[in-house]
Amino acid sequence: MLRSVIKEAKTVDEAVRLALEELGINNDQADIEVISEGNKGLLGLLGGKNAVVKVTEKLRIDIIVKDFLEPLFDKLGIEADMEMTMEDCLINIRLTGDDVGIIIGRRGETLDALQYLLSLVINRYTRDYTRVILDVADYRKKRAETLQRLARKVAERVSKTRRNITLEAMNPFERRIIHSSLQEFPNI
Repeated sequence: MLRSVIKEAKTVDEAVRLALEELGINNDQADIEVISEGNKGLLGLLGGKNAVVKVTEKLRIDIIVKDFLEPLFDKLGIEADMEMTMEDCLINIRLTGDDVGIIIGRRGETLDALQYLLSLVINRYTRDYTRVILDVADYRKKRAETLQRLARKVAERVSKTRRNITLEAMNPFERRIIHSSLQEFPNI
């Protein structure tokens, strides 16, 4: 959760400093909202009001991802290196390491489930929908190549036999790859 604190002091700067100290962060890591600038009152003695500020910790998606994945890896006994890139509303997370295959699961089902959960966690904190792609040891690239080969093979078999062939159930990502690959075959 994003931490937030409201502080009151004689000046805005002092209130901000107190809030930052309490949160244990610096200016770069905070959103600062001035609720009241306060005033000194009559001759600086009577009727003065303190400045009031609200300081909120800025959203750090990399920390959210680490806080979500690291306890899971600890429970599974996995050491994984994480590489993350962010572009507009897309986050690519690439995991590498020994024994990361367990994260993939059967035909990527565990990976898809983990990606979905991570997407839910991240989008709870963001205003705009952010697409999350979680990949382990380039599994998604290898799976795409396998599905493209499968699509070509099946298309050739259908062309020869003129019979329908039903493929296993697939997630939308995999179906899209199959459909794109079959575009090369006008008779299918």
